[in-house]
Amino acid sequence: MPRLACLFLAITLLAACSETPPADAMNGIAKRYVHLVLATGEIAPGYVDAYYGPPEWRETVRNEAADREAVLERAQALREELKAVPMPYGGMPALRRVYLDKQLDALIAYLEILGGKELTFDAEAQALYDVSPPHFDAAHFDAILAEIDALVPGEGSLAERVENFRQQFVIPGDALPAVFEAAIEECRTRTLMHIPMPVQESFRVEYVNDKPWSGYNWFQGDAHSLIQVNTDLPIFIDRAVELGCHEGYPGHHVYNALLESELVDQRGWMEFSVYPLFSPPSLIAEGSANYGVELAFPGDERLAFERDVLAPLAGIDADMLDEYAALREKLAELDYAGNEAARAYLDGEMNRDEAIDWLVKYNLYSPERAAQRVDFIETYRSYVINYNLGRDLVRDYVERNAESHEGRWQVFAELLGSPRLPSGLQAPQDVKGGT
Repeated sequence: MPRLACLFLAITLLAACSETPPADAMNGIAKRYVHLVLATGEIAPGYVDAYYGPPEWRETVRNEAADREAVLERAQALREELKAVPMPYGGMPALRRVYLDKQLDALIAYLEILGGKELTFDAEAQALYDVSPPHFDAAHFDAILAEIDALVPGEGSLAERVENFRQQFVIPGDALPAVFEAAIEECRTRTLMHIPMPVQESFRVEYVNDKPWSGYNWFQGDAHSLIQVNTDLPIFIDRAVELGCHEGYPGHHVYNALLESELVDQRGWMEFSVYPLFSPPSLIAEGSANYGVELAFPGDERLAFERDVLAPLAGIDADMLDEYAALREKLAELDYAGNEAARAYLDGEMNRDEAIDWLVKYNLYSPERAAQRVDFIETYRSYVINYNLGRDLVRDYVERNAESHEGRWQVFAELLGSPRLPSGLQAPQDVKGGT
């Protein structure tokens, strides 16, 4: 073939590969996807965690008869239609295309589960959250427990000793508002130094009871959030910063606000106006919210803030906070023990009482806190992986792509404002999103 013809063919093929799908086609698919998610939320309350799209779309769905089989068939048909759309060469349009594909996969899997399809813990996690959870045996946690045992001498079981030690750091009920207000404000100040937010962003805090979780962010749209704190169990002083960052800044409030402003408002990508809870973005959401704590308070800065600001507000003696921080660091190494309890319980290898006993032994929870955790597992199932595995994947992704602390904030902000998915965090070659 003549050289000029070869060059012409190469240019033609490159143009075909880099062709951006027609906006109308993608936007039409996105609108139908939103309707399907909203319809699934009518079938399974709690599936739609947030919606801030056109109110008339939700009203239309509510006026329709929600039938699981019909919604499933429509979702399967939409997935086939999406497969016929050309894959963009790269950048944000390619991330969008992959996002919609993964979201439809997860939606279909969830509808099948609602219909009675049984999946193992690992298969469910892969189908809904785009990851394969790691496995750890009891010996792994026994070695960590031996190290913790040396930190908390005394009589009684290790779980009892840990719980007794922690009791001196409980925030009194009448001090909760002041402590949480100070913690969230500090989290906000530190985050806004690095991540610009919409000028109208705001939140309010409520204290609630009888929930299977310790805290929750209900994103309201227009950069507003309702943050709820469950007061069923004693709240330790370290939870103030954890919940302030996790539910607020730079966690769920920031994540939702950036998706709304960057993808819905600026790009008009309406698929991001709805957040289905049991879907891959939840790993990004929970993982970034947990990693955000160490990003906002690097090194000893969290301990200093708790000692100098929060402890006096709570009326807590700060003399033992150093020892408490060292204990917390070791307790964090037991995080994955909760996943093992969830896997065994949901796969039928443990009953409820055995799962509670495991959490008391290997997470060093009080029996009451272990029971609340099993309530969470019963409600949210394999969702539990999103907190620890999500944190580790987000940390690895951010720190793999930036060496300086300021650079990590930049990569973190780009992640929150993009359609990247869990499998994309694990890619050996991370491609930056473009226009």
